[in-house]
This record gives sequence, C-alpha cells and structure tokens, in this order.
Amino acid sequence: MARTAAELPGGARLTDFVSLGVLTANFPLDTVRAVLTRTERASERERELPAHVMVYYAIALALYADVGTREVLRCLLEGARWLGDAIVDRAPTGQSGISKARSRLGAAPLEALYREVVKPVAAAGTPGAWYRDWRVMSLDGTTLDVSDTQANTRAFGRPSSSRGVNATGPFPQLRVVGLLETGTHVICDAQLGPYRTSEVRLAAAVVPALTSEMLCLADRGLLSFDLWRTATATGAALLWRAGVTVTLPILEHFADGSYRSELRWNSACKSADRRPISVRVVEYTLPGVAKAERSYRLVTTVLDPARAPAEELATLYHERWEMETAFDEFKTHLRGGQRVLRSKTPELVRQEAWGFLLAHFALRTLMHDAALGAAPKARDPDTMSFTHTLRVVRRTLPHVAAIPPSGPRPTRTRSAADSRRSARGARESESRSRRAPRRQAEDE
Repeated sequence: MARTAAELPGGARLTDFVSLGVLTANFPLDTVRAVLTRTERASERERELPAHVMVYYAIALALYADVGTREVLRCLLEGARWLGDAIVDRAPTGQSGISKARSRLGAAPLEALYREVVKPVAAAGTPGAWYRDWRVMSLDGTTLDVSDTQANTRAFGRPSSSRGVNATGPFPQLRVVGLLETGTHVICDAQLGPYRTSEVRLAAAVVPALTSEMLCLADRGLLSFDLWRTATATGAALLWRAGVTVTLPILEHFADGSYRSELRWNSACKSADRRPISVRVVEYTLPGVAKAERSYRLVTTVLDPARAPAEELATLYHERWEMETAFDEFKTHLRGGQRVLRSKTPELVRQEAWGFLLAHFALRTLMHDAALGAAPKARDPDTMSFTHTLRVVRRTLPHVAAIPPSGPRPTRTRSAADSRRSARGARESESRSRRAPRRQAEDE
C-alpha cells in the first residue's frame, strides 16, 4: 500500500510544526557548515535548496515521517528567514528537485554530523543512568524495512521467509547496531550495514566508542572471543550474556555464588592474540517468572565480587531491555509503526536512517533536560513519555525553544516555568495507536 502524502493543517508555520529550535539546539548552523566543508558537500554556488538547508530538511523528514516530502519542505522554507536565506520567498520545489537536492547532499554529512555531536548526555545526577561509578550502556542491533526497489535489494538484501525454501521477505532491510546510554535512551553510537552483514561484525565498529567510565550490557548473540577482546581494550566494564554453547570452565568459586572462568580462542576466532581472557561468571534462575528461561549465565570483566556483587549484576542485566524500548521509539513512534523508509536509493536510505538517529537524539536530549528540571527533584528519563514529547516538539515547543540557527550555540538552560511545562507535558502517558498496515513510500 502506498504512503499517504499527508499535509499539515492550512496556514501552518515552521514555528508551529517543524521545531528548528529543538534541532539547532543540538546541531548549530556553524557545526552543520563545518561538517559540509569537511565532507566536501558545501554548496559552491547559490542553489534553490542549499546543502545546509537540506541537512535540517533530512532531520525534519524523520520528525514527520508520515507527511509528504514537499509539505515538509514548504514548512521549512517558511522558517528559512531564521537562516538568513534568500530562499524564504521562493515556492517549494517539486519532488524531483527535492530528490536531486537530497542526492547532492548524500549520506556522508548526516553521518559526520551524528558522529560530531551525538554523545552520552547523562549528568552525575541523572536518575537511573549509573551503576555505582559506571555509566550503564547497552549494545544491540535491529533492522529497518526499506523501499522495495531493485537498487535497495541489491545493496541491502532481504531476510529469508518461512513461505518456502527460496522465499524472501517482502522488503529489503537495513541493519543497525547501536550503543545506547541506557538511562537516557540516547543511541550515542551506531553503524549501518546490509541485512546480510552480521550484528557481530557491525558491533566491532561500535564498541571502540566505549570508555573506561562505562559498563556495557549485551545479549548472548554478541558474545565472542574476538569482540570481547576488542571491547575490553577500551577499558570499559562488560556484562554480557553467554549462550548455552559457550564453554566456561569453573576455575575458582567466590562467596557471592559467582566463579572465575576464562574465554578461550577457537578455530572460528580471527584474533592474533590467542591467550585466554579471564572473566567472572554469574549464573542465576528466575523462579516464578512467566516465560523465563531455565537459567541465565552472565560473563563480566569485573573480577572482584566486592566491586559488583553477583545479585546486583543479575538485576542490572535486565536493564538491557531498555535497548528494545529505544528501538521501539525509533521504529514505531518516530518512523511510524509498520512503515518502510521512504527513500528509493541506497544512498538516500542511509541519509534517511542517519536523519532518524539525529532526530531521536534531539528528542531524547530534550527529555533528559526536562527530567532534570522536574520539580521537586530530578526524575528518571525512563518515566517520561516519548510519544507525548514527540507531539510537543511537533506542535508547541517551538514557541519556547526556537532560536536563530545562525546565532551563537545556545545553552540548554530554561526558565523554571518552561522546564516545569516541558516535564509536565512529557510525563503524560500516551496509549499506542493501532498499527496500520505496512506502507510503501511513494512520494520520493
């Protein structure tokens, strides 16, 4: 089914719907222009749609995934006076012009902007973001359905289907592996790849973003000798689940019920260093919990039980499911349930995906600021509604947060009244809307 090219209400202004203030609070114009220069995508002559406008447009497309491309551009042009551009009085170009402008921009500037700006945001006082002295992170992957074109199928591949031996899924898929700041749901590092590329391979490019202040959680599908060695080289603490096929010999028992073991090199490993890696193993069960597995085994780099007791680690590990919640925000609420990415070519698919990641970061940063400003004390960002925050950003928050992108980099401080209004609005619970049938984009 084709995507409905929805329009915003008549007379809509950028300040009512597309919150450049929220975006430029995180992605200032000076930073955007520097990224464009570095990636050699800066406009060399005056164009109807300059490169820096198209960067904001790519992020705005993510905020309005259910709105037609030309309609989003119309609202963007109405607010272009903030950018000081002469295009403010021009009529929106057609879909062909939009597609050409997006193709000129490509995916590189969006990826470079993501890597330049997106970082963990939790402060020392952010509730739920820390375990002892460690910033809690989660590592996992997901897939995104993309438009069903021959170019996308060749570039990304399709999943297999249960309908037959050689059957494949209805849409090509893009694989995404991300590193999440668990307490704030900020996806602070990510790698994109074809569906046929394994999560372990993409994760190897993500784990170098770990630092010594972090403790990283991951599920059993990512535990391997090579990836573990790469991750431990960052100095971060690790707490990953082990599958039943992983051999973990008992070398020493500890008083908290955990035991010392080691990961060993095997013929499937590629690491030149074959020395065993010392680990500590925590085994536990969840009696009385519906659908719980028979037992769980966790492997950690924290060898001293006094620094991280086994019971605390077993409890902490289940925070890994916050990664699934973050992906649900990204895929269901921001993009729209059962909706494919609208781009028809691989390069624009990647551009669109980075735009979604940037938009999600802007929203989650706003939620974190609102949580810290909540009265009478800071709240856990997990308790706030992502869906309602998205609606606030789309409709009302620009009246508070709009700033000129060409001005100095703004601070994130707001008046107490503004913080209370943002926190109060984001705390309102939102029920999920019924999922519509999966839709294929037609307006790009």
